[in-house]
Formats: sequence, structure tokens, C-alpha cells
Amino acid sequence: MTQEEFERLLDSASAILREEARSQAFDSAKAFENRVRNIFHESSKSYGFEVNLDPHPQAFPDIAIGRFGVEVKFTTNDTWRSIANSILESQRLLEVERIYLIFGKMGGEVDVRWADYEKSVIHVRTSHVPRFEVEIGSERSLFERMGVTYEHFRLSEMADKMRFIRNYARGRLRPGERLWWLEDSPGETHTLPIQVRLYTRLSPEEKVRLRAESILLCHSIVKSGRSRDKYDDVVLYLLTYHGVLCHQARDLFSAGSVANPMNDDQGGVYIQRAIKLIEDEIQAAALRMDDELFYEYWGEHVRRENRIKEWLVRADKYATGWTPSLELFNDTLKPT
Repeated sequence: MTQEEFERLLDSASAILREEARSQAFDSAKAFENRVRNIFHESSKSYGFEVNLDPHPQAFPDIAIGRFGVEVKFTTNDTWRSIANSILESQRLLEVERIYLIFGKMGGEVDVRWADYEKSVIHVRTSHVPRFEVEIGSERSLFERMGVTYEHFRLSEMADKMRFIRNYARGRLRPGERLWWLEDSPGETHTLPIQVRLYTRLSPEEKVRLRAESILLCHSIVKSGRSRDKYDDVVLYLLTYHGVLCHQARDLFSAGSVANPMNDDQGGVYIQRAIKLIEDEIQAAALRMDDELFYEYWGEHVRRENRIKEWLVRADKYATGWTPSLELFNDTLKPT
């Protein structure tokens, strides 16, 4: 199969998916990915290829057709931007030489588009591991900014990859921002470049938004106050994903200013009260945040409408002295 023939398959698949999505929007990333896979399974038969309908869940790209691959992205938001794969590409399918992106956008004007993967990578996010960000229609790719081809970058050693990323990150610094990273040292597998801000300097609105996201991803915060590691995930999330340094993570949830702003001396569990006060923001975060974050922090994909229910199930297992599912959110969101 030639590149031109494969790109015609991409045109055809995108047209089919677009028509189906505008008739009945796909409601989950998994449903969309499965439909993409089935379309390519049927369309590639005439070229003598069969698509693996039950691939390894971490394989990259999602779909392999001979030397071509398709990475599938999906969002219910009105954006063509998404978190993508790890820069390590440890589960890369070696037979794939050229990768394309198919993106299903169910928010705003429903649409499905495809693009060259290399041209769509625009940024690197740092969470547990550095991950690419992709955007359909971007004017300049990350690799162009770094002055290296995707092929050269992906075949480089991790230390060399991080040197490219450090230089890229330095060029993005704004006045008052600082670049933080671990220098190369023997035995290090990778480093995480980020732009650091102090939590105490953020606006009240951003503080609430980040607290809501942290609560949602890091349900361990409901552990007993004697638990020494209950805020570790929160600190790492704020630092590695948002570049925010928080000196006293405990104060985000148990200080009187966030758990008892009215100073009414009614007592109770402060973490419970802190969560109760920003339930609306947490529910908004559940609908807004990228699916890949939940996979990374929770170990599974969870539909947006089920994220609060799943959080309650998980929080119940950690809390002592109170039951989150009995105290938080309204009855329609409690697990059955």
C-alpha cells in the first residue's frame, strides 16, 4: 500500500466517522476508537491487510496497517488539542514507519479529521512521565521548534531527548518564570522540565480550580490525617502537570480558610468540609479534564458522567471515620 492509497483510506474513514458522529455523537473514547478500528479493518482487506481488533491496551499507535499506523484521539470538548503518548514510546509497534492522527471532536461543531502525527505534536506535558500534546491544524510542530525530525527524536536515547526538550522549554519562559529540571546524572532515566510558579501567588480562581482537579485525581487526600503520604500525589500533580510549587499541601484542604471560611466553629472533618464547599468545581473538572489523566492516575478510562461516582467508590476505601459517598455530592451521583 502506498502513502497516497493510505491517505485515501484516511479520507474515507474520516468521512464515515464524521457522518456517523453528526447523526449520533460518540459518547466515549473507547467507542470511538473501536469504530475507527473496525472501519480500517474492513477497508484495508482489499490491500491484503488485517487490523488487530484486540491489541495491547498500551500499544502505540492504536492501529497498525502494514507500515502505517493510526493514533486515535477523542474529546467531548470543543477543541482539537489532546494529551498524547509518552515520549518514551516504550510500547511502539516496530513495524509502523509512518503515523497519522484521527481525532473525533464531539464538542461544538461535531467533526472528525485526520493529520500527519509528526506535524500535529505541538508540546510536551510533564506528569508521571513526559507526554506529547497534539493538535489538529497546528501551524508549527514541536519538532520544528526543537530543530529535529520526529524520526530522529524517537530513535534518540532518553538523555538526548531531554536535552532537546530542555532547550525548547527555556525558549518558552516568560518574565518571572523559572525552568526547573533534574540535571543529567548516572542512572537517571529521565528528567522533567517545567516552569515553576508558587501556589501562594496564584489567583483565588486558579487555586480553587487546581484544588478541584487535585481532589478528583488524588482521592488519597481523604485518608486519615495521620497518614504521611496522603498529599504526595497532589504535590506531584501540581508540580509536574501545572508547574505549581505548593509548600504546604495540607493547607489546600484542611486549613480553616478553605474548610471553614465562615469561622463558624461547627467542627467536623475538615477535609470533608473543604470538598463540600467546592463540589460544583469538582464536578466541572470531572467533565472538563482529559481522559488520559484519569487513565494515568486511576489506571483506567472512566466516562465523564461516571467520574464522580467512581471517585466516591475509591474515596470510600481510603476515608476513616466518615464515608464520602454518604456525605458528598447529590443523590444522583452516589454509587448504587
